[in-house]
Amino acid sequence: MNSVYDDRPCELGEGPLWHPGRRQLFWFDILGKRLLTQRDGVPQSWQFDEHVSAAGWVNRGVLLIASETGLWRFSLDTGEKELIATLEAENSITRSNDGRADPWGGFWIGTMGKNAEHGAGSIYRFWRGEVRRLVPDVTISNAICFAPDRSCAYFSDTMTKQVMRWSLNPQTGWPEGDSAVFLDLRDDHLNPDGAVVDTEGQIWIAQWGAHRVAVYSPDGQFLKAVTFDAAHTSCPAFGGDDLTTLFCTTARQGLDAETLRNHPTNGMTFAAPNAGQGQPEHRVIL
Repeated sequence: MNSVYDDRPCELGEGPLWHPGRRQLFWFDILGKRLLTQRDGVPQSWQFDEHVSAAGWVNRGVLLIASETGLWRFSLDTGEKELIATLEAENSITRSNDGRADPWGGFWIGTMGKNAEHGAGSIYRFWRGEVRRLVPDVTISNAICFAPDRSCAYFSDTMTKQVMRWSLNPQTGWPEGDSAVFLDLRDDHLNPDGAVVDTEGQIWIAQWGAHRVAVYSPDGQFLKAVTFDAAHTSCPAFGGDDLTTLFCTTARQGLDAETLRNHPTNGMTFAAPNAGQGQPEHRVIL
């Protein structure tokens, strides 16, 4: 039974991260400019002065956090942050969006216009101190995740309704050649949002506006969907002690007052036990 894991409604919930060392879920409310978590059922949050959207774990007490101006080393113990690298800091139009650590200890992060301005964003990789732009002219960056055999990365510009697949160099993790369409959801009128890959190489994709996380095989065949009591499912993450619980953030953004009144679970964070078998999230190496 899918249930509400945390009942604090997010305007734009995103970036769930199960910290394998702490056995703890972290996630963001991008528009609320806050990082949220629970510890032994007790809610906790940190407020920021700019949009924050995605994270990777560095060690037990430190996260790498992506904001609208940079990548930051963030202490969970003290709340102090240290700038590691700038990210479109000179561009007031954009903010960070979807991101995830890769198997080499790097971190992929997408940007987008704060009002989804066409082509205003990009997708970058941070590795060994360098931030390199990989994909320009992105409207809504999403679905960044990696195959368990390290063969490829996935990503999406939600506005295209397509998910791309890109081969990666086995030694360095840098993309090789051109990306290719992995999923084309235009005929299904589905909007790919955040995504994660399980141990079998199946990709679990939140589909904005569809109340669900859909599962596709490594060759792009639809397998099943896990539904949630919120329209705008935004990003999944596997967690729990055995990584079989599927967590999912959701959003209230764009929903009218009547919808929110009748369905107050919109924007909350959900958990679906025994959904699949996830991979541990990779560590970011600074």
